[in-house]
Amino acid sequence: MIKKDSNLKLVVAGLLLGILMSAMDNTIVATAMGTIVSDLGGFDKFIWVTSAYMVAVMAGMPIFGKLSDMYGRKQFFIFGLVVFLVGSALCGIAQSIVQLSIYRAIQGIGGGALMPIAFTIVFDIFPPENRGKMTGLLGAVFGASSVLGPLLGAYITDYISWHWVFYVNVPIGIFSLFLIGRFYKESLQHSKQKIDWIGAITLVISVVSLMFALELGGKEYDWNSIQIISLFAGFFIFFVTFFIAELKAKEPILPLWLFKKRLFATSQFLAFLYGATFIILTVFIPIFVQAVYGGTAKNAGLILTPMMLGSVAGSSVGGIFLTKTSFRNLMFISIVSYIIGMVCLGTMTPDTARYLLTIYMILVGFGVGFSFSLLPTASIHNLEPQFRGSANSTNAFLRSFGMTIGVTIFGTIQNNLFTDKLKDAFKGMQGGGGTSMFKMNDPRQIFEASERSKIPSFILNKIVQAMSDSITHTFILTLIPIAIAAITIFFMGKAKVEGVKKAAS
Repeated sequence: MIKKDSNLKLVVAGLLLGILMSAMDNTIVATAMGTIVSDLGGFDKFIWVTSAYMVAVMAGMPIFGKLSDMYGRKQFFIFGLVVFLVGSALCGIAQSIVQLSIYRAIQGIGGGALMPIAFTIVFDIFPPENRGKMTGLLGAVFGASSVLGPLLGAYITDYISWHWVFYVNVPIGIFSLFLIGRFYKESLQHSKQKIDWIGAITLVISVVSLMFALELGGKEYDWNSIQIISLFAGFFIFFVTFFIAELKAKEPILPLWLFKKRLFATSQFLAFLYGATFIILTVFIPIFVQAVYGGTAKNAGLILTPMMLGSVAGSSVGGIFLTKTSFRNLMFISIVSYIIGMVCLGTMTPDTARYLLTIYMILVGFGVGFSFSLLPTASIHNLEPQFRGSANSTNAFLRSFGMTIGVTIFGTIQNNLFTDKLKDAFKGMQGGGGTSMFKMNDPRQIFEASERSKIPSFILNKIVQAMSDSITHTFILTLIPIAIAAITIFFMGKAKVEGVKKAAS
């Protein structure tokens, strides 16, 4: 336990910087991807730039969480920082998409250690009555990163260079490295245990197989192609093997007995559901602003600021009230705000006023913000220190897994809805086929202001309406997993964080 308050603040600052850097990386790179592809080429391979990072992060989270339980938090957090910084520097000097994808995988290995271990360190160094506020702060930074990334990425790409999308991590990471290395004095005792190699290997292979199946399916290969079917089969086989290995291992990567705890199990499922739905907002609200309202890429990034502020507020409020009421009561506040905001977003049209969109985003951001601080805390509630790393990394893993599943499923739904609505809108035109009009006017033109002005107004209006309807209908469909989350909250029980009672003098 760290004794000096000044040192404690510096350690927290180091953890916040590490979380901000790793959590923001995917969104900041996504904004710059168009420029990167135009510079490096390899349009047919650009998907690997994102996939390589996500695969490495997701595969690494449970493994590093367990290793931190076995050998200590500090050395693996520092390891994650160093590897992430090396990967970032290499990404900045990449000469091809293939090189960039490899370097992004290196980044991801480091990123997989940072997020879960940072939350676990907070639980190690703070007493119960202070953990809520601190996890609220860490959760706020995590939530803010998802909307700060696109905006920062747009500005760096436009005014400096896409290389600095990666180089910007270096000074941040070095400062974080200094603060943690210098001021974090780990006092917990860790006993060496046998590493569950079978569990680690089968987990990595299963995650990699599923990620590639989701990323390539419907894009590079048909969903019923032998390649995609083989990847799904590989995921199933190795995941079952992983499950069996964890049942038999003396020191499993993921102790399955944790899922017998009601609070732990519900927290993991909620992390998955919140991840699967919140990612849709960060993807499609900027598209709505750009394609429907006719805003620029910078405006599309800036428009997410209210959602960021809402998530920061929600995370902070959730953390502050952790010791005053149960996890379940606070998550009810979260889900009510989330549902109301999502329903409102589902009612939008091209004529919806901007200020209403701002209010809707504040509502959903506030609701989701609670999950950033509450769910990691609930995951390790009343657990011994030697299990906290595994528990927290499982929560982070499932949130990331949910994001991957959500963006794949709902992204496919939105794309199909948009295509169908375009065909319906142009039905009867150009000889009744509708498809020739679609080819004559590529819908992607509506993202470019200069190209948008060249489209005849009656055609532009149809495309804009189709885009608007496809996005809002997708928002309505996300209410299905959100409703499942609401039901899950009922089963969280009455547990809450208990502060340490002071002895009477």
